[in-house]
Amino acid sequence: MNRSDSPLFSSGLELGSFVVTSNVLHHSWAAISELYGEIHEPPSWASPVRFRTFQQPNCTIIAFVTWPPCTKEHLQGQGGGDLVSSSALKETFPLFEFLSTKTNPRFSINKPAIDLFASVRGVLDFLKSQISTKPLIIAGHFVGGSVASLFTLWLLDKINLATTKRPLCITFGSPLVGDDGLQEAILQYPAWNSCFLHVVSDRDPVPRVLISPHNIPSAPQSASASPTKEYKPFGTFLLCSQLGCACLENPESVLELLMANYSEGPGNQVLEFFDYKNIVQQLKGNVICKDSTAVLDEWIAQPLQAGIITQLAAIGLGRPQQQLQQQSIDMNKLITKTQEQEREWLFRRREAYDSKVLNEMKVNMAQLEWYKKFSEDEKIGYYDMFKNPYVSRNNTVERFKKSLTCYWIDMVDEKEKMPQRKGAAFATRFLFSGTNYRRMVEPLDIAEYYRDGETDYIAKGRTKHYKLLKQWLDEDESSASRPNNPKKQNLKGGLTEDSCFWAYVEEALISVNALSNGQYSSNDMDKHKRSLIQFDDYVWGMLKNYAVSPEIFLEKSSFMKWWKEYSEIIRKGIMGPSHTSPFTEFMQNRQYGQYAPGCM
Repeated sequence: MNRSDSPLFSSGLELGSFVVTSNVLHHSWAAISELYGEIHEPPSWASPVRFRTFQQPNCTIIAFVTWPPCTKEHLQGQGGGDLVSSSALKETFPLFEFLSTKTNPRFSINKPAIDLFASVRGVLDFLKSQISTKPLIIAGHFVGGSVASLFTLWLLDKINLATTKRPLCITFGSPLVGDDGLQEAILQYPAWNSCFLHVVSDRDPVPRVLISPHNIPSAPQSASASPTKEYKPFGTFLLCSQLGCACLENPESVLELLMANYSEGPGNQVLEFFDYKNIVQQLKGNVICKDSTAVLDEWIAQPLQAGIITQLAAIGLGRPQQQLQQQSIDMNKLITKTQEQEREWLFRRREAYDSKVLNEMKVNMAQLEWYKKFSEDEKIGYYDMFKNPYVSRNNTVERFKKSLTCYWIDMVDEKEKMPQRKGAAFATRFLFSGTNYRRMVEPLDIAEYYRDGETDYIAKGRTKHYKLLKQWLDEDESSASRPNNPKKQNLKGGLTEDSCFWAYVEEALISVNALSNGQYSSNDMDKHKRSLIQFDDYVWGMLKNYAVSPEIFLEKSSFMKWWKEYSEIIRKGIMGPSHTSPFTEFMQNRQYGQYAPGCM
């Protein structure tokens, strides 16, 4: 099917309705209001930023605000629109260096926003420690929203998204934070872009104060106009009016409609404290714009057009023939322009999961494959190399791992929501790539899990996307039982088929250590012995099928450490008199030297 033949829909009104009925806006603004209520005088300490953690039954909220006079000064004073480049930040404030990539090396951030964020640098680790198993909401108002956005970006780089839920950043009336380079850095990770929700009233000038007319796609351009600083949006925008709300993700549409639905008109951007309390309450009581569908009677629309017109009506932009006096934009032209922008955005979203992006993920996989080879040359294996917290190159590997994990968590989430018939969860190329990703990256997550002193990864630590990738592989008929001979020729550098193999090794190590040290009751002794016998059988089955990587036999690997301790408790008779098995004979006779060449 040609991409133009596929029907497109604009679901911003429904998404907006879902957001405002979930109570997340109410709780976020309540936290901000309570924080403002604590400010009775200008802050006596160095930073004008105030923050506080609020523990709710179902979530944790970290709220940011700034002392209001300071906010006005930062936005209206000299240099309020200045941008700081990534090259300058690298020298003075390198916390966002992770956003620079080969394809997008440069970006800029609003200078007042970065200065305010820098003022709370000393408490970032403390705020990170507030993260629990509950969902995390990071909220901010005015320039406090800019600080909240930067904190969320910093946090996305610091947390392990394979084991921690993504935070949700909600800003109210926040100005734009950065340029097109920052926008692109965030958009390249769809999972990151979805972490930001910006609430904007049609009566609040602050979100629009840094937008230059040169940045608005349909705004008339003067031939003599000089280039200006270009601020660009990212994330999802919830545009609100007295009629209702609509959600937009397309950055170009956001820029267009931010200015189009500003009720005060150009030249009236008087920055005053804007309270979103009434907006939040009003939205919850009037989620759907009841009159919005009336405009469709006078406009013959396709589904995409219908959705756009309904959203425009919901944010107060009326009927197609309406003239927008404040910008002299004809409503028909605005609808047509927005439709074109939304179509391109939807195509871009679709293509986020096509072979082009998949190839970019393959580059990250290639980096991990190089790391695996390097580790094997060091006689340790990449699992145990990554488990060592003192290996400096692991920091770089963590970035490749995080990028892959963000992609595949988002991919699995999108695919899970689609109607699927059994055995058709993924197209073949995606299932193949997802399987390689799982087999390469999950062992690294397991290494982190046990390095941190946790136990029972299978039951307590394994994330949903790994389980689904394995489930979909099992359901795929094309992957059912293949002959072993091809495996015999491709063992060197291969991946272990069971991505949880190292979790079983770690649990076997726990059992053998308990038996070696005599740290067990009679019941525990039987449990540990049964566990070791089961692991013995499991490994032998993997070896017979050439389903495990030869790197497990490297002298410094955790597996060989386990075997040495296991063989010792067998020698001592702890496993029972004359305990033996095909696996123990294989290891005792050092036949594993024949495994890698496929001659076992």
